[in-house]
Amino acid sequence: MTVREKFENDLKRVQGLMLDLCHMSIYALEKSVEALFDQDIDAALLLIDQDRFINRLEEHLNDEVILLIAKQQPVATDLRRLIVMIKAASDMERIGDYAVNIAKETIRLGDTKVVYPTEKIAQMRDQAIAMLKNMVQAFIEEDMNKAKEIALLDDQIDALYGEAIVEILNTPTENMKDIGQVAQLSFVCRYLERSADHATNLAELLFYLVKGKHYELNQ
Repeated sequence: MTVREKFENDLKRVQGLMLDLCHMSIYALEKSVEALFDQDIDAALLLIDQDRFINRLEEHLNDEVILLIAKQQPVATDLRRLIVMIKAASDMERIGDYAVNIAKETIRLGDTKVVYPTEKIAQMRDQAIAMLKNMVQAFIEEDMNKAKEIALLDDQIDALYGEAIVEILNTPTENMKDIGQVAQLSFVCRYLERSADHATNLAELLFYLVKGKHYELNQ
């Protein structure tokens, strides 16, 4: 096996780790909102416990990339590809953290009846998940047009975020204890909005990978 063939095999292995990390983080985010809506504390606790696998996978991926750079001393596109993977892994790990944060809000909420509307939260969840899944596919295909389209959807998430917060704040309550839900659901909205921001980050990383220049796709 030539040096180039060895490098390409190692690169494919690391790319496989990256895909695993993406799928695990997106799944955790999706399940965290499901646990919130179901007020399923056991599911929330499980998500918090399983976050350690996401963290370890990111660490393992970073170690593998650093080892590849040290051993193969890649240049140009090969080096950019490895650097992009480290940055993208960090974005995906953060999405796993947002899933944990939502799970913690589920635990704080407990079995208290939710008195605030959650339709906008569900829409934010659906859009953020779709953006992230499509962005992973854009990375696989190195499709910059698709990546740019996904990044532009971030404005829709921002609008939904604003609408959700207004709805939550304007909902009349009969009980003082219901006021605590304002903070809990507002934080959930914020975590979903931030998750969509990371999809935009990934799009910008793809542009850097292909073009070798930094672009801001959603100013």
